[in-house]
Amino acid sequence: MLRRNGKNQALVAKLELRKMILSGDFAAGERLFESAVSERLGLSRTPVREALNDLAHEGLLERLANGGAMVRMFSFDDVVDAIEIRGLMEGLAARSAAIKGGDPDSLAEMGHIVAALDQVVDGDDDMDFTAYTELNARFHALLRDMAGSETIRREVTRATGMPFASPSAFLDVQAEIREFRRSLIVAQAHHHGILDAIAARDGGRAEQIAREHARLALKNLEYVMTHDRSLIDRVPGLALVSA
Repeated sequence: MLRRNGKNQALVAKLELRKMILSGDFAAGERLFESAVSERLGLSRTPVREALNDLAHEGLLERLANGGAMVRMFSFDDVVDAIEIRGLMEGLAARSAAIKGGDPDSLAEMGHIVAALDQVVDGDDDMDFTAYTELNARFHALLRDMAGSETIRREVTRATGMPFASPSAFLDVQAEIREFRRSLIVAQAHHHGILDAIAARDGGRAEQIAREHARLALKNLEYVMTHDRSLIDRVPGLALVSA
């Protein structure tokens, strides 16, 4: 079983709240308020507020003017399209970073992140899922920034704001699926490949791996649905499209 280190309460809140949304605890269109969610999760409002913001960025929620949020409706086709668009945008970011060569500090930072991910992934069944999620988010944020283009940065941010397109839009239930844990080994090989391609200034290779890496997110979601078919009926909107 994957562990959580419990250090990042906002991440814990996000994982728990995401699981509740995707388990059907909240209906599409239902309004969520910070105080009520905080009480339900047993956490203070600050990490819950951050979690709501993050899930709004992922496309699962829509932030409201009163500080609350509303559960969004989307279909499985929306998820497929969102992940494909993310792959296109991150592929472009990787290509741009490689063509520009990547500055030494950014390459060194990406190398440190990849090395830290190696340590996490090597844990296998004892993998620290929270640590992986945090490091993976840092890798993708850095990749976006290394493109050296505000236009590309903006479009990658926009693409990752669609349902399930965020590179860190994992579900707790995935931690229990052996195929998913094995897929993280493939994902880590992609991280190495992207880093090596950028360092070698091979734009075509960097783009290819980044796009393949994004498609792995769709395979992971399919793992979850195969593991628990009721998810299709419970997730807002997914029942509208056969998967």
